[in-house]
Order: sequence, then C-alpha cells, then structure tokens
Amino acid sequence: MFELSSNNNSDEVPINVMSEKQTDFEDLSEESDSSITIEELTKLLDKEKEKTSEYEEKLKHVLADFQNQTKKIQSDIEKGVNTKVDEFMLDFLKIYDDFIRAKEALSDNKINSDGLESILKNMDSLLKKYHVSQIESLGELFNPNFHEAISIVVDPDLDDNTITKEIRKGYISHERVIRPTLVEISKKG
Repeated sequence: MFELSSNNNSDEVPINVMSEKQTDFEDLSEESDSSITIEELTKLLDKEKEKTSEYEEKLKHVLADFQNQTKKIQSDIEKGVNTKVDEFMLDFLKIYDDFIRAKEALSDNKINSDGLESILKNMDSLLKKYHVSQIESLGELFNPNFHEAISIVVDPDLDDNTITKEIRKGYISHERVIRPTLVEISKKG
C-alpha cells in the first residue's frame, strides 16, 4: 500500500510504503483492545449453561406432561371400549337368559333340548373367551357391589344378609360387574 505524504516543501513526493503485515498487525492490536476477556467468556458460558439447564427442565416437564396425557388418553379409550363391550354383553346376557329358560322349559316338559344345549355351550364359550363369569352368590353374605336384594325372608337359622335365593344371575368381567345378581336375603326376625 502506498501513502502520500502531506509535506509540500519539496518537489519530491514522498511515498511511505507500508507492508501488508503491518496493517494486519495493527488490525489485530485494535481487535485485542476490543476483544472479550476470559472472565467475560466464562460468564457468557455460565449464562448459556443456565439457559441450557432451564431448557432441559422445560423439556422434561413437557415430556412428562405428554406421557401423562398419553396415559390418560389410553385410559379413556380403554374405558370407552369397556363400556361398549359391557353394554353389548348386557344385551347378550338377556338373550342367554332366554335360552336358559327355554332349555329349562323343554326339560321340564321332557322334550329333547340337545340342540339348545349345544347353542348354550357355544354361548358359554363366548362368555369365557371374553372373561365373563357368573357371580356365585347362593349362601354368601350380601355384598352391594355384586348383589341387588329384591326380597327379604325371615329365617332365624341364618345370619342376617345371607343370600337364600338367586332370582337372576349376575356377571362380572375383568373385575367389573356387568350385571349384579338379583337375590333374596335373610333376616333373623
């Protein structure tokens, strides 16, 4: 690089030649005056670490919220499906009860009920496949979670609230009562 001198005393035009190395060095020295110190860099790094930590915490909370929401949705779906299956099973059990009454009527009249017996075996298999089982109640103590008392009989020989008769079978599936057993219970008098 060339630089013209501002001295006008002579006819000569003085030229100062500056090397490029000098210019770069001057630029570096200027940068070093405005450069960031190690302490400042450490402070900046600490601030960034804090931000990163905050973001990690926020991410953990968002992930936990997402997992909780996923579990809730899964639970809601299962409850909805179970409710519909239970409704269907209630309707099916009404038909099942009708088949049992028909079989009993045929048997009482000494009419061959082999075909009906076969149908009932298929229905029993279907109930077993979907984990639907009868609530055994006769001789048990009344439990309002499984039974519905519709009559009371006085019997001094039995404990209070002993089930003396099943009027309609109850059913349970996956630890949920689909239909409570209609029962007659005893009172000592």
